[in-house]
Amino acid sequence: MKSIALIPARYAATRFRGKLMAELKGKTVIRHTYDATVATGLFAEVIVATDSDIIFQEITAHGGKAVMTTGNHESGTDRIAEAAQHLEADVIVNVQGDTPFVKKEPLQKLLRQFEDDSVQVGSLMQVLDDEALIADPNYVKVCVDKKMNALFFSRSVIPYPRNKNIAIIYYEHIGVYAFRKQALIDFTTWPVSPLEDAEKVECLRYLENGIPLRMVVTDFMGVEIDTPEDLQRAEQLL
Repeated sequence: MKSIALIPARYAATRFRGKLMAELKGKTVIRHTYDATVATGLFAEVIVATDSDIIFQEITAHGGKAVMTTGNHESGTDRIAEAAQHLEADVIVNVQGDTPFVKKEPLQKLLRQFEDDSVQVGSLMQVLDDEALIADPNYVKVCVDKKMNALFFSRSVIPYPRNKNIAIIYYEHIGVYAFRKQALIDFTTWPVSPLEDAEKVECLRYLENGIPLRMVVTDFMGVEIDTPEDLQRAEQLL
């Protein structure tokens, strides 16, 4: 099974503009992510897909591979779908550009899900036990069924703890996806769905079109850089 990693990288992030070019211990966030993805050794190619000349130069000047995409994409998935059109691959992994703590084991577990022919899309999640982060809308929560397929993703607290007498496990969705190539292309043919538009969580488009997402529990994946505060937390971890 040939696997390729694509890293969508938009410079003008809404909440933290230029975050991918922010310095993290002497190296930009996007280079941390790129180098960590390459270091897993799992992929035939690792490519940054960006609409930014600045990010393109940052990657290629340091020996990495990048492609330019158009700037009008609604989501990172739309961006990598454009880049994937002419790539030969069985499975394409979307590694978000703001995830500098990429590790081999979670991605390896994610790729193994595709040994099941029924799996079209997969993603990662980790246990979230900080009450402040559970309540934080910047942290997307996910609920799953007994087969580990996603039931729903939300910025709200799900499940809601109406019953105070039981232990509830909360999962944070980590923005790393894997797709069969056709499932990735299909995503771009569907309009933005109502729940996706309300939550601003792109993977809801798959659920609203009847495509399950197989979720994989992973150990701590570090920090996704969505805010300046996240950058500070990442610096402490490093």
